[in-house]
Amino acid sequence: MNLLRVSGSPHVHTDNSVKKIMYGVVYAMVPAIMVSVYFFGLDAVRVIVLSVVACMLVEFLIQKYVLKTTITIWDGSAMITGILLAFNVPSNLPWWIIMIGAIVSIGVAKMSFGGLGKNMFNPALVGRVFLLISFPVQMTSWPIPVPIGGTALTDAITGPTPLGIMKEGLAAGKTVQDIMPDIPNYVQNLMTGFQGGSLGEVSAIALILGAIYMLIRKIITWHTPGAYIGSVVIFSGILWLVDPSQYVDPLFHLVTGGMMLGVFYMATDMVSSPMSAKGQLIFGAGAGILTILIRVFGAYPEGVSFAILIMNGFVPLIDRAFKPVRFGEMVKG
Repeated sequence: MNLLRVSGSPHVHTDNSVKKIMYGVVYAMVPAIMVSVYFFGLDAVRVIVLSVVACMLVEFLIQKYVLKTTITIWDGSAMITGILLAFNVPSNLPWWIIMIGAIVSIGVAKMSFGGLGKNMFNPALVGRVFLLISFPVQMTSWPIPVPIGGTALTDAITGPTPLGIMKEGLAAGKTVQDIMPDIPNYVQNLMTGFQGGSLGEVSAIALILGAIYMLIRKIITWHTPGAYIGSVVIFSGILWLVDPSQYVDPLFHLVTGGMMLGVFYMATDMVSSPMSAKGQLIFGAGAGILTILIRVFGAYPEGVSFAILIMNGFVPLIDRAFKPVRFGEMVKG
């Protein structure tokens, strides 16, 4: 016998809106913005402001003169893309490269698909990967953080990230134990911000504070971050247990690079991630495994951006496999 599945009304009851959700994400990134400004000074302000303004301007121009549609630059989505793009680049990046990143992020990765809600890939990550491939030297020149009032200029001293140090050391035939003295206090430094890297990856604490805010506000759910972190811990932990001289422990992977930024702010993107809870678990687990595979066996020391973009490509299949029963669908009873 066929039954008509009908759920009780109201089917959607919330005061949330696109604008409210987007600005909620912006508020969540304020701690990380403040930390980046504290450690990188006016360079951080320059990169963030330029990236945000460029992203909003590109979206405005495309909507007004190309698509000839409603202008939506104040809904917060372009601002988020601008902040995330800034978070994914070093503080000494030339202005013209930031502009190119904004054009690719908004023009190619977002508006060419039709705008907000239609883009398949996370726009900021597309821009970041494009810049990394096109300008590898500028994108991997990491200023060493100097707190406000410090004695050094942030644009005068650069150094490798912990992931870069580890990758180069292992490639040179060293063991993890040989390399670790070159990364002293890496957990403390990466939690607080005393370690070189892109603007948004220097302080895990600031990113986690923003993530807690988004979880409390229900802007994001635990499924994608939980599965992402869990798969990273399990997969990297297995490798570490097999050979601790060649593979670092899970904690190193969690606090280094763009892990916290990717886990909480880019993998959870509502547009480019699965809709269902089961789908989000699959998405997060796949991204975590890919991140470790790229970090350990790939050419790049970092793997978060590539892993999330690859999983973005699988989202239509994941949604198809785990889509919820639609209202009014005929089911067998």
